[in-house]
Amino acid sequence: QVHLVESGGGLVQPGESLRLSCAASGSIFSILDMVWYRQAPGKERELVASETSGGSTNFADSVKGRFAISRDNAKNTVYLQMNSLKPEDTAVYYCNLKVRRRSFDYRAYDYWGQGTQVTVSS
Repeated sequence: QVHLVESGGGLVQPGESLRLSCAASGSIFSILDMVWYRQAPGKERELVASETSGGSTNFADSVKGRFAISRDNAKNTVYLQMNSLKPEDTAVYYCNLKVRRRSFDYRAYDYWGQGTQVTVSS
């Protein structure tokens, strides 16, 4: 089994930065696609940033130029660097990973983190 643990959320003031981490543990051969979503109160979950195994990235228009996505394959950890945070970035952030679990198993398995709260307020 694979378990994802998110960290790095918190309360910050507008203009400050946070880096979210999503550490995967368990039976992992490699991380394929990684996606960060967020859900604000009363709103639907939305895609924030993604990166495919081939390196293609996609960002929500609202975060372009402010957020960056990265990974450390040796640590099976993915990151979301959030700069110039705004009150409208307040939400619960979730990581979603597609992983290969074995070298001989080419299927992609889908896992979600538990979510971490980000609050941007003065």
